[in-house]
Amino acid sequence: MMKKVALQTNFNIYEKANCAVSVIDHLQKLGCEIYVAVQNRERVQRLVRNRRGLRFVPYSALCRGVDLLVVLGGDGSILEGTRLASPEGVPVVGVNLGRLGYMAEIEMDELNLLDGIIRGNYQVDERSMLKVEILRGGSQEPAAVAYALNDAVITNGSVARLVDLELCEGGTVLSTYRADGLIFATPTGSTAYSMSAGGPIIDPRQRCICVTPICSHSLTARPLIFPDDAVLEAKNICEREKMLYLTVDGKANFELRRGDCVRVVRAERTTKLLRVKERSFYMTLRQKLSGGK
Repeated sequence: MMKKVALQTNFNIYEKANCAVSVIDHLQKLGCEIYVAVQNRERVQRLVRNRRGLRFVPYSALCRGVDLLVVLGGDGSILEGTRLASPEGVPVVGVNLGRLGYMAEIEMDELNLLDGIIRGNYQVDERSMLKVEILRGGSQEPAAVAYALNDAVITNGSVARLVDLELCEGGTVLSTYRADGLIFATPTGSTAYSMSAGGPIIDPRQRCICVTPICSHSLTARPLIFPDDAVLEAKNICEREKMLYLTVDGKANFELRRGDCVRVVRAERTTKLLRVKERSFYMTLRQKLSGGK
């Protein structure tokens, strides 16, 4: 039985804060201890009547020693939660408060499904992640490291201007791109930005990495799918722009100077999403992407 449950949402948004109170009340009735980031202490204590079993911890330590992370929000919120949960091996369940909620398992009117999760009735959907490293000055020691459940994207930032990138696999140059950018996506991320850029939809049970050019200025540039043991590198060979930018899961941002490389490999860590509904990836795909639940 899961006794220690961390809860993450944006308590500064009135609707989300009220939904969080409903979830806290429900979990407390199941005998759970609830862990919330300490910066939300004042707001939570004002909203929650029963403060027994509430624990406030630093945000960076929210998933340490807990059995489960419950995230209230959309896919962006769930991605944020996985950044805390995946290093600790903590499973995540999403309660959908967003527009799409593709990765969420539960709607607000389905909180009774939490009962089964707390008692151990669930399936674990283990999703692969990417380890993304920035290599500078020809060094093989990374200047920065980040992890992605969805994708790593190289672009020119807010300016819509073509950039030049060289793609290598295992040290062999495969292609050069003149495009708006390049997306490295996991199977999970194949239904996000990569799909919008014309990339394939990939069953998350597959073990691969997809590279999708964004608005390539070429008739021959197409998305490429690599085995997940590939070592991929994208080098900034752009002469016109002083700086490109790397964005990981839409959150972490890094500057890329001319000559910098972004190395992308499968990460050793994974994300564990909990499932309680009897529906396949394809059923979820059809329901969510057609505007239904």
